[in-house]
Amino acid sequence: MPGALRTLTVISPVYNEAAVIEKFYHELKSQLDKLSDRYVSKILFVVDRCTDETLVILKKIAHVDPSVQILALSSRFGHQMSLLAGIDHADSDAIVMMDCDLQHPPEVIPELLSAFEKGSDVVYTIRKDAGHTGFLKKSSSKWFYGLINRISDIPINESAADFRLISRRVANVFKEHLRERNLFLRGLISWVGFSQSAVSFTVCPRVGGASKYSFGRLVRFSMNGILSFSKKPLQAAIFIGIAFAGLGFIMAFVTFIQYCMKFVLPSGWTTLVILFSVFSGIQLIFLGIIGEYIGGIFDEVKKRPHYIVEERTNLL
Repeated sequence: MPGALRTLTVISPVYNEAAVIEKFYHELKSQLDKLSDRYVSKILFVVDRCTDETLVILKKIAHVDPSVQILALSSRFGHQMSLLAGIDHADSDAIVMMDCDLQHPPEVIPELLSAFEKGSDVVYTIRKDAGHTGFLKKSSSKWFYGLINRISDIPINESAADFRLISRRVANVFKEHLRERNLFLRGLISWVGFSQSAVSFTVCPRVGGASKYSFGRLVRFSMNGILSFSKKPLQAAIFIGIAFAGLGFIMAFVTFIQYCMKFVLPSGWTTLVILFSVFSGIQLIFLGIIGEYIGGIFDEVKKRPHYIVEERTNLL
């Protein structure tokens, strides 16, 4: 009806954030209260199984504030699956995804909504470094996005973050069609298309706790991105194989000419060992790449659930 308020759900994945979660809630709630004349807002915390008091703190908050919803997962399913769980359980006109460590400032939400109101179905954010990001993290991020943009047909901004807004119809695409097991949401958000716009924000220092992305998880995350959006590693195996086969034929031709001209041939053990080592190494590398793609297929055909919900608070 005319004048009806739109609905907004803020999804925040949580894992062992007892040191910061209450502060995050108060700052986010303060921003949402300022939007109460335009939006009916809810906060949906998706909690990977924690080992600290995070869930206890959130339950106390939800007991006082019915607009706070909690989806507690039965195990640690990871950041991307937590976001998917939030999308599956959100039913709002606009859905904002953001981390709860306060590096994604809640003050940016009105800008996201402003772009949404102008017609954008996806409003993604671009990080601006304030100078406290480590050199290694910046370099590895730049290298990864440079690589994936070079080998993929889906461009992804290297400064893009998992702080974004999507409309209800984009959320419905994920609910009904995009059910991949090895999720790379940054790529999928670009892939779905629709009207998209960007908002810049300055990354804030982490208020408390530590990053939950270990080096191993970052590598796995990067591999999911590459395997989900590019077949070029497999194609590279073909061209490298052709190149080395050509080199082998050239060496065979040279050796045959030397034999016909009765040159004294060296024993050739060093050459054979080097060539055998190089060829074997390349074969093992590409067997590993093929194994990763086959592993991705294996994950899909098993059709295990993306996540398992153990407990709901303020959710039907």
